[in-house]
Amino acid sequence: MTDERSSEPTDDERSESEASGGAEPAVAGDENDTGEENDPDDEFTIADFHDASQQEGRPVLTAAAVSRALEISQEQAADRLEALAENGDLERHAVSTDPVVWYPSELEDLTDRERVVVFPKRREIIVDRPDQFTRAQLSQFAHLADANGEQGYRYVVRPEDVWGTPHDSFDDLARTMRQALGQRSEDLEDWVESQWDRAHQFRLVTHEDGYTVLEAQSPEIMGNVARQKLDEEHVHAPISETEDWVQEGSEAAIKRILYEAGYPVQDHRELESGEELPIDLEVRLRDYQRTWVDRFAEAGEGVFVGPPGSGKTVAAMGAMAHVDGETLVLVPSRDLAQQWADTIVEYTSLEPHQIGQYHGGRKEVRPVTIATYQIAGMDRHRSLFDDREWGLVIFDECQHVPSDVYRRSTHLQSKHRLGLSASPIREDDRQTEIFTLVGPPIGTDWEALFDAGHVAEPELEIRYVPWGDDEQANAYGSADGQEKYRIAARNRGKVDEVRYLLSAHPDSKALVFVDYLEQGRELSEALDVPFLSGETPHHERRRLLDEFRRNERDLLLISRVGDEGIDLPTADLAIVASGLGGSRRQGTQRAGRTMRPAGGALVYVLATRGTREEDFARKQLQHLGRKGMTIREQTVDREDERSR
Repeated sequence: MTDERSSEPTDDERSESEASGGAEPAVAGDENDTGEENDPDDEFTIADFHDASQQEGRPVLTAAAVSRALEISQEQAADRLEALAENGDLERHAVSTDPVVWYPSELEDLTDRERVVVFPKRREIIVDRPDQFTRAQLSQFAHLADANGEQGYRYVVRPEDVWGTPHDSFDDLARTMRQALGQRSEDLEDWVESQWDRAHQFRLVTHEDGYTVLEAQSPEIMGNVARQKLDEEHVHAPISETEDWVQEGSEAAIKRILYEAGYPVQDHRELESGEELPIDLEVRLRDYQRTWVDRFAEAGEGVFVGPPGSGKTVAAMGAMAHVDGETLVLVPSRDLAQQWADTIVEYTSLEPHQIGQYHGGRKEVRPVTIATYQIAGMDRHRSLFDDREWGLVIFDECQHVPSDVYRRSTHLQSKHRLGLSASPIREDDRQTEIFTLVGPPIGTDWEALFDAGHVAEPELEIRYVPWGDDEQANAYGSADGQEKYRIAARNRGKVDEVRYLLSAHPDSKALVFVDYLEQGRELSEALDVPFLSGETPHHERRRLLDEFRRNERDLLLISRVGDEGIDLPTADLAIVASGLGGSRRQGTQRAGRTMRPAGGALVYVLATRGTREEDFARKQLQHLGRKGMTIREQTVDREDERSR
């Protein structure tokens, strides 16, 4: 039988070697080559040490690293470091891999208080023990790239972070930067200001006659950028040296094209707000959710980014209450449409008759309408959505928006646009399109939510499982390409491992994930538990999920349909029997099924020992480690398990 997949399959680590002797001679043409040798008697100050630290990319240096950075011998470097230490500017520490490492005295108490080190040339910020205020300030202009590395919290300032900052002026942004960094970094501020300027070169406005105009800050930027990138599909004709008449319906494409060229477009069109619809939120937002809503209110658009369980849906209802207008919610499946409808009734003042669903099972257009992306993108249904003036369009699981199937739904125009995503990453690297088609990212770093107790950090363990029989092991050895991964993923030895883990946690509510339908059926028979897949009728899916929520059932076996198409109930235990070869986003979704305020959750990822699945599992979970989650690895010994 041919296996069916329930969905599509799917940093650089810098290695630094320490020189054991002096630096290589300068090469002709090198910007540091002055034609003169360094005088060993030249004054060496703490500023020189910081320059070397900047060049090496870390605040703790060996004498070899200083000699390389300053192009002096290692002996000269050691003498100068000793002199600074005698003056109290440096401290030294002996370690096992190098004779001595040196660091500024001001870093002596790093273990006791927050410290921030800025590397402006790399646009990186390393923070040790940041407090909540610092995190909140950094999140307004920088991206948390690594939350558990040896160098502490590593933030990177990317162009898109500056483009999406919620500040009205560069002076306001610079003030936030100085508060977060505790200092003024002129080089970094200069670069950020250049990106701020790029983000304000173009804007879309509404002409007094009702059509849309693309405006540029200068004739040069219009001629050298916009008129080089856009054609008759996007604009009718020039109106002036700095204005173009926009083709109706091409606004989203113009924003995407210019964004990719490095010039995000400010959208200042006078879009209709739709019919007024008073909405009261009947639940108190957490502080970070309120911040999300406030930032959305300032910009009029954005993408709420946070881990599963952080309350993005409730925050979206806070945005609905702010807009107070008719709302269209786009979701990947009819199951999510029903769950949205139920949640809106539960958490807002809206009544069921004000909420409609539009998908393969129901066709209702009401003040709040929840539709599937597929339906909203079809020509025969588009007029129903185009003819209504929506005050807000919400794109749930908006990481799908750049795909060709879902992109058409973004042509629907409204005054406010909001996306929701736990992990807006795509294996085709088109994630930047999410922010051009919907809005800039708005979120709180995962580690902060873990520390505050809003979301429980699950314990995640990769378990390397032996083959269940020689037949599959031999088949793997003779297979090629994707077939190797498929055989490893369906290793029958995983059945015993799932049984063992379930028996080791007898009181847990568990979700078991599989990627292959045939594998799911085999596990369903072996465990005597229902298998919830795309083949399961909608009414049956809902019954099984409701039983799990009501604690009438403590185990569910789920295919890829559970990754994003339905809102799975919270579990204490998640076992990923197969499926980590698909995407980083899938790993986030499955691990996230245990991320709720209650702690103690466990996630086990099974990978066949000695196969390509090992590498897949490690790589696809790396980004979760960078978000602050602890990841362990364990090699399974079947004999040891049987003796327990």
